[in-house]
Amino acid sequence: MLHQDLPALDSTPLDSVSRWLLPVLVGGAALTGAVLAWLLAYPMVAGLLGLAGLVAALAAVFLDKKPQPPAVDGIGLSRDFSILGSALGLTTEPAALTDGDGTMLIANSAYRDRFGGAGSPLSLGNDEDSGQSLQLVKTMAWRDGGGCAAGIGTASGPTAVEVERVGSSGDLLLWRFPQLGAPDPTQAAAKRLAGPVGDRLGAAGLLAALVDADGMLLAANRTFAARAVPLNQATEKLRFTDLVEFSSEGQARLVNDGESARPMQAVHIPVDPREDQGAATFLLVDAHDKGSLDSADLQALLEILPIGLALVDRDGRFLTMNRAFRVAAGIKGTAMPSYPGDLVVKEDKAPVANAVRRNARGPAMSGDLAIRLARQNTDPVALTVAGVRGLGDAAVLLLLKDNSEEAKLKRQIAQATKMQVVGQLAGGVAHDFNNILTAIIGHCDLMLMRHTPGDSDYDDIQQIKSNSNRAAGLTRQLLAFSRQQTLRPQVLQLPDVVSEVSHLLKRLLGETVKLVVKHGRDLGPVRADPGQLEQVIVNLAVNARDAMAAEGGGTLTIQTYAVRADQVAELGSEILPIADYSALSVTDTGSGIAANVLGKVFEPFFTTKEIGKGTGLGLSTVYGIVKQSGGFIFADSKVGEGTRFVIYLPVHREEAGAAKPRKVAKPKEHELWGTGTILLVEDEPMVRGVAERALSRHGYTVITADNGEEALEVLARGEEIVLLISDVVMPVMDGPTMGREARKSRPDLKILFMSGYAEEQLRNSIDIDNVAFLPKPFSVQELAEATRRAIAAK
Repeated sequence: MLHQDLPALDSTPLDSVSRWLLPVLVGGAALTGAVLAWLLAYPMVAGLLGLAGLVAALAAVFLDKKPQPPAVDGIGLSRDFSILGSALGLTTEPAALTDGDGTMLIANSAYRDRFGGAGSPLSLGNDEDSGQSLQLVKTMAWRDGGGCAAGIGTASGPTAVEVERVGSSGDLLLWRFPQLGAPDPTQAAAKRLAGPVGDRLGAAGLLAALVDADGMLLAANRTFAARAVPLNQATEKLRFTDLVEFSSEGQARLVNDGESARPMQAVHIPVDPREDQGAATFLLVDAHDKGSLDSADLQALLEILPIGLALVDRDGRFLTMNRAFRVAAGIKGTAMPSYPGDLVVKEDKAPVANAVRRNARGPAMSGDLAIRLARQNTDPVALTVAGVRGLGDAAVLLLLKDNSEEAKLKRQIAQATKMQVVGQLAGGVAHDFNNILTAIIGHCDLMLMRHTPGDSDYDDIQQIKSNSNRAAGLTRQLLAFSRQQTLRPQVLQLPDVVSEVSHLLKRLLGETVKLVVKHGRDLGPVRADPGQLEQVIVNLAVNARDAMAAEGGGTLTIQTYAVRADQVAELGSEILPIADYSALSVTDTGSGIAANVLGKVFEPFFTTKEIGKGTGLGLSTVYGIVKQSGGFIFADSKVGEGTRFVIYLPVHREEAGAAKPRKVAKPKEHELWGTGTILLVEDEPMVRGVAERALSRHGYTVITADNGEEALEVLARGEEIVLLISDVVMPVMDGPTMGREARKSRPDLKILFMSGYAEEQLRNSIDIDNVAFLPKPFSVQELAEATRRAIAAK
């Protein structure tokens, strides 16, 4: 399509005969009338008509001497930019047409899409060297007729450019920007012919050969090699015309079969539909006497091809189509539509009909159209229209590929990318918020040490701490969604978790919902956080209760069962790896979830509840906990029948000889006091201040540092340090880096890391042995307990 106003075309001027013909006719008629009037004795009328004839004669003489307008571009017409724009639109590479100074005249859609507009090619360089290179290429093309350059830096990345001087007067420049790094379609075609695809074509009696632009044989299927290539001769360095001869009627004959060889029908399929003279695949099939396209052999050939193919006659009617074309076009049953336009939406009918009409006559050409199918008009698909000759009534070949799976994959990738970005944002917000909550909760604990129940401020302080803990729960939800939550995994059995939470569920569900619990046999143990699994079950149960509320109640069924590896293989899931699983299903008899909504239920902040009754974080939190535990969750629903969520957790296998974790006795409340010097490293002043006061109140001597470098300076002084407490994420030098440097001079130094990120995630990224971990936010009590355990650990 054109992206600028086209210049108006001048009307073709009349030639000299056309200009004076009318005045001569008028003058002749006037003179004839004057003679008749004179003979009839009307001298006055005769004089007027004679005067009119004289004026007409003078006008004819004047018009005959009027100079002709000069011809433009050597053809007598102004330059037709619409034709030039259509020509540029045929290429998928960015292309533009400028005048000799580089002023933009026409740019195709690929140029606009890649460079973000229709600015002059001279303005594409994003640095001085690239701008000079573009100017140099323009000068070379204007002087020598052509020029090229590579490595031109643009806003859309480096590119190559080719410039040619074009136009009948040589006053225009054609700029092309070829794509770099594109896969070689010729190599892909050669690989297909040499593999199973070539064998399937041979089984259908089809000879297939790949020929380059110079006529050299590149690849062939076994059937072609056996019939066309002489015995004991390799297929390399053979010219195709030495193996196959073509008659003037378009039929082919194998030279190896001799003069009496039976004629064959040949189909020429370019590797690149836009380059008819380039590399191409030749399909040869024995010609039948009927010559009918409905023959069983030809239809069998079309059916085995993986790409949708259809043949259309010169009147634009379908002759035949294969099964792949029916699937891609969404055609049900065996009925075949009459015209290609019947397959597309109303807006695309005219472009498809025009493309078929253009390719049905004249030289064989091809082109691609972006269309929307009438039966599935959500995503545009590519329809290739190519003219064919020598196939009887067939005049046009249509190629249509079923790209529904590709479109689905693109949507899934886009969804996964969006979830990842939102998860990173949620994790970052939760991490920073945990620092604030740590300071608030810590100061509340310090204030409660100075107040006793009954004081006027005691209840207010407790209320502040309670609200802070509620906010900490919200951050845990955000971290669970982003899979950065601090989990405390244990080896457990799913029935035990369900039994623990079933009493709570009965109170949450109410009297209108019946709870049914079923447990299977031979369930393998799983490794997960029991508290988080309980939250998963509660979230799913609450959603089920709300879905059944509109129906006046219902039944909620929670079931656990074992799934063996062979059963997983029978499922044929591309997402679920083949392994042994312990499964947990939650099924309700509610209103169900519509199909267009089911794919969005795990998205953050997506909810179908009324405003104020749902945050949209429930199922996204469930999804995050399950994925962080190494499991998988699937949803299945039918409107009016109910919804079923199934969670698959891999069976935990204890590694042979694995060391069991050392158990450290939990210190009692009166044992939280201690002695010794602790080095506290924290870049947040509010967290550092409350931690310092809390440790000092428990008897420790605390030395603080703002960052890792300052902490190493303290250690270099040689003071005895019983414990190093450090944040993980800090500017300049992070906690793990500082810990590794500290262990070089003090290998027995005990380290306690504190962070708002997940413990398992941090342990995987921290290659330091014998370190403890304290998740944020924490209370004064939790800090004292973690400190005592870290010091007592051996």
